[in-house]
Amino acid sequence: MLQRRHLLATLTSAAGSAAVGLSSARAQAAAQTPAQSYAAFLDSVRTQALAQGIAPSIVSQALTLTRIPNASVLKLDRHQPEFTLTWAQYRDRVLPESRFAKGRSVYAAQQSVMSPVSARFGCDDRAVMGIWGLESGFGAHDGTYSVIDALATLAYDGRRSAFFRNELMKALQILNDGDIAPAAMIGSYAGAMGQAQFMPSAYLRYAADGDGDGKRNIWTSEADVFASIANYLGKSGWQVNEPWGQEIILTKALDKNETGRTRQRTLGEWMALGVRRADGTAFSRRDVKGAVVQPDGPGTQAFMVYHNFNVIRRYNPSDYYALGVGLLGTGIVSA
Repeated sequence: MLQRRHLLATLTSAAGSAAVGLSSARAQAAAQTPAQSYAAFLDSVRTQALAQGIAPSIVSQALTLTRIPNASVLKLDRHQPEFTLTWAQYRDRVLPESRFAKGRSVYAAQQSVMSPVSARFGCDDRAVMGIWGLESGFGAHDGTYSVIDALATLAYDGRRSAFFRNELMKALQILNDGDIAPAAMIGSYAGAMGQAQFMPSAYLRYAADGDGDGKRNIWTSEADVFASIANYLGKSGWQVNEPWGQEIILTKALDKNETGRTRQRTLGEWMALGVRRADGTAFSRRDVKGAVVQPDGPGTQAFMVYHNFNVIRRYNPSDYYALGVGLLGTGIVSA
């Protein structure tokens, strides 16, 4: 009985000591200034990076780029617009005639570089031009934020801290590989990098060397940008020289349950339901499978989309985005 009482007393004492220790730790954490708390977070990142084999010099160079959480990054992350654009509004915003005109001029200058690179990585120029144009305005706008600063901020105080911490570690791995210097690694407030706007995880999977210098520089090497976009789509199943889709007209309204990118029929079956090419003529082939997408609903612009439409969606899972890429790329390269 005495032994049991002694054991209970010991356990109670230990629990009390642990509670006091935990309370003390909490009090110590609460007493830290925001700068001290962020510094402690960065110390944990440093420890993790070193344990993963990142060179100490790279870790030090990278983490000197972020001293306190970036208020601009947090503001953008927490106050994203809640309104939803219609397809017509989105189309008018991202596909002005000026973007087509600029794209044709840029393509004329870059085709000799782009075409062989696109073909080497299993894609074609239409898709590469479309994505390059939407992501960075053909390289004109690739972001102004330090990727390390943005990712560290969001890993510390973001809505998806675990996701962004993982991306931060991958960004450090990229720096360790030597493709880019820490200060030159710029991108969006959410850490999407360079002219292709790859997150670090996508970069490690798909970034490619297009100019043969041994690096994968999606910031300032157009050839590497083209190679990386083409490699992404090629590895996602792009079918070379096949269309992504085309505008169509509906001679009679389709039931909503019959539309959508997953509801495929042969073109022969669609023609029986009153679907025609945009000029009102019949499709040249009846056996090809496609799906009708009508983003704004009955009576509005409609498209027949094929396999490559869904490949574009692997880059950004949005029907609007895939339509924008397809229309822009086709309008530039096929003009």
